[in-house]
Amino acid sequence: MGKSSLTNSHVADDVFDEEAIMKKTRWRNLVAFWILGLCNNYGYVVMLSAAHDILNSKFGNKNSTTGDDDEEIHVPGVRTCNAVSTGAILLADILPALAIKVTAPFLPFLVHARLATCVLFSAAGFLLVSLSTTEWLAILGVVITSLSSGLGEVTLLSYSNQYPKQVISTWSSGTGGAGVIGAGSYAGLTMVLSIENTLLVMLVVPLVQAITFWIILKHPAHSRIPITKNGIDSQEQIIKVPQKTFRDKLALVPGLLKYMIPLALVYLFEYFINQGLYELVEFNDIWLTHKQQYRWLQVDYQIGVFISRSSVNLISINKIWIMSVLQTLYYYIPNIWIVFAVVLWEGLLGGGAYVNTFYRMSTEIPKADREASLGIATMADSIGITLAGWLSMPVHNAICKLPQPTRLGS
Repeated sequence: MGKSSLTNSHVADDVFDEEAIMKKTRWRNLVAFWILGLCNNYGYVVMLSAAHDILNSKFGNKNSTTGDDDEEIHVPGVRTCNAVSTGAILLADILPALAIKVTAPFLPFLVHARLATCVLFSAAGFLLVSLSTTEWLAILGVVITSLSSGLGEVTLLSYSNQYPKQVISTWSSGTGGAGVIGAGSYAGLTMVLSIENTLLVMLVVPLVQAITFWIILKHPAHSRIPITKNGIDSQEQIIKVPQKTFRDKLALVPGLLKYMIPLALVYLFEYFINQGLYELVEFNDIWLTHKQQYRWLQVDYQIGVFISRSSVNLISINKIWIMSVLQTLYYYIPNIWIVFAVVLWEGLLGGGAYVNTFYRMSTEIPKADREASLGIATMADSIGITLAGWLSMPVHNAICKLPQPTRLGS
């Protein structure tokens, strides 16, 4: 009797220890995916936040005289426009990522090699943009950063299939955090540092990404699917996931369109606003220069994205882009704080669409198809962003040819 009781006690202790270890590992992986989401999107966000500055310093501004960094001399009655739309930087920041997202899901899944490439490309991108003395080097830096972000997203979202579905939420929250921290750190640091030194400081991000993936994250031994018998959690069979062929993956695409098309539309309208119209929203004689207004509008948008991606509650498509077009044409909004409120709402909608799309996929798609499906679906947002980049450039040029109107209420 005593021996049996002692045995049961040891078993209970072992079970308790195992549960404690599993709980610790679970939280460790959730935190790791949050940091990985942040690091993966950080460079991408910074390049978009720096788009106005990159274009101004490398390509010049055709309608205003600029001094050191943020100092501007505005010509009355004339719109302050870069010679090239920030949509050009958007295309350099998204086309390489789109190419990666289209091809990577159909290539061998060598996760460690892929992440090493991401880290190296991220660091190289910051170095090239910060140290560039020519236009093509600056654009090349943006392109390399885009390759890093695209490869990281398609790889880590697919890799999340081997972890509890909650990592999708923390990954999405991390990518939202990248927006706030990336745009906020760039806007803040450029107030005290030069643009070049700001980008060099950000080289710490690829280092954090490497430490998180190879030290903090606990990697599974191999791909596996738990199959529960009769709903009893204690009775599980573990089977290896068969590798899908190119044809198998291609066959998944039609069934994924219901997730991909709405997401692509959300990102089309969002980035048409962000990279086609933000730079044309200008309030004269306030505490922010035109360049600073662009940077802080990016921060405001990213705050909305972070809130919604962290909540897993919002999903909607709203014709908010109409308000942005009218604002850039007619300056009908009399106060920049109203613009900040509208931009925050835009970020909430877009971030909610992203996280809910991938969270739904993680619950609705069969486990055996999930890894490939998540990887394929990542191309949807990039397709929408690419279309926005092409659309924003002619719209930018058309609006810049118009005279600057008198703001309502002034």
